[in-house]
Amino acid sequence: MAFGGFDQGSPQPMSEINVTPLVDVMLVLLIIFMVCAPLMTQSINVNLPKAVGASTQEKPETVSLAIDSQGKLSWNGESVADAGLTQCLTELAAKQPQPELHLIADKDVRYERVAQVMALVRAAGVSKMGFVMLPGAAQ
Repeated sequence: MAFGGFDQGSPQPMSEINVTPLVDVMLVLLIIFMVCAPLMTQSINVNLPKAVGASTQEKPETVSLAIDSQGKLSWNGESVADAGLTQCLTELAAKQPQPELHLIADKDVRYERVAQVMALVRAAGVSKMGFVMLPGAAQ
């Protein structure tokens, strides 16, 4: 990059962009791609060893906690009160491996209610919680 010219009489910086380095780099890249492109079409057959064994990691179960538009809770489809929710969450937190809790909130429910439920989940010690959005519900 040049900030001035060789002419000592002009104190103005040179405002033209020097594109010569850019053209040099682009030509080098073009040559590299032209050389490498034919190599990409060839393949080599390799005999890989076969691995035998069963998958040891099981996916943990998922539990759904739904909040309807009136703020009522349901645990896996069954209605539950706040006191019952605390008991269910404590049992969930004690399981090993800990199941994932999916929180499904109606779009019309107040955020205050969702925050209260999230506080209960955290107080119970549940570490895996995710939010579920149903398709077509965003409006």
